[in-house]
Amino acid sequence: MIIDTIENLGKYTTLNPLFAEVVEFLKNNNLQTMEVGKYPIKEKDLFMNLQVAKQRTKDTAVLETHIEMIDIQIPITCAETFGYTPLADLPAFEYNAEKDITKYGDTKPQTYVTVNPGQFAIFFPQDGHAPCIIDEAEVKKAIFKVKA
Repeated sequence: MIIDTIENLGKYTTLNPLFAEVVEFLKNNNLQTMEVGKYPIKEKDLFMNLQVAKQRTKDTAVLETHIEMIDIQIPITCAETFGYTPLADLPAFEYNAEKDITKYGDTKPQTYVTVNPGQFAIFFPQDGHAPCIIDEAEVKKAIFKVKA
């Protein structure tokens, strides 16, 4: 997991060649004014979901992991807290290959981190994360899905 400011995202392009395309997309698009929806960037290997997600609490947020894709999550309208547990510390649960997700039921995160607008969080396949823990009713956010 990585948390940093959007201005520093370019420093992480050596971790995955597709990260450079995320940086370019952000330079050329204003997430604040874009409509909610799915934005293909590079076929199935890189796309962005711009969504409005409903509030979850520490009790209702569910840990998840992805095998095929890396998440770069950017809250736009308010701070978003994520629960975090390394995959190595999570129990076995069924993987949904079609949706590239494993959800971990009632398993509670080991720790929490808060990401503010203007910042991002990168979750790799080894990072269990519970998104959308917010104080507002909903959050507009961008989730870049990057082929791992």
